[in-house]
Amino acid sequence: MSTLKDTLAQATKDAMKARAKERLATLRLINAEIKRVEVDERIELDDARILALLDKMTKQRRDSITQYEKAGRAELAAVEQAEIDVIQEFLPEQLSEDEIAEIVAAAVKDTGASGMADMGKVMAQVKPQVQGRADMGAVSKLVKAQLG
Repeated sequence: MSTLKDTLAQATKDAMKARAKERLATLRLINAEIKRVEVDERIELDDARILALLDKMTKQRRDSITQYEKAGRAELAAVEQAEIDVIQEFLPEQLSEDEIAEIVAAAVKDTGASGMADMGKVMAQVKPQVQGRADMGAVSKLVKAQLG
């Protein structure tokens, strides 16, 4: 069992004991998603894969917030933001824009990328280094800026 999975299980137990309904609901969502992937793929997820899953869940909620705000549903956007806050507790510390730029620059140099046609190569090298620690949309913009 992965250490992140253990941490999530312990956090779920703590939330039950503290009777923190909203936090518990989000933790159960995370655990259910992990379990769904494990059952569907018949594997046990490692920490890297769980981080990717948490990153995906965060992105989904950010998209939902955008949609709710456009529809004038601030209360639903607030619920999504609260879920993001809980999910981010289990993600590593976010990288600064300067740190991301350094990683991207190193990847461009290592891959010998010279234009937009090489973006896939650069992203393939950058993604494992920033997974769960940066918004992939922002990373993609930085890669485009350096290649363009």
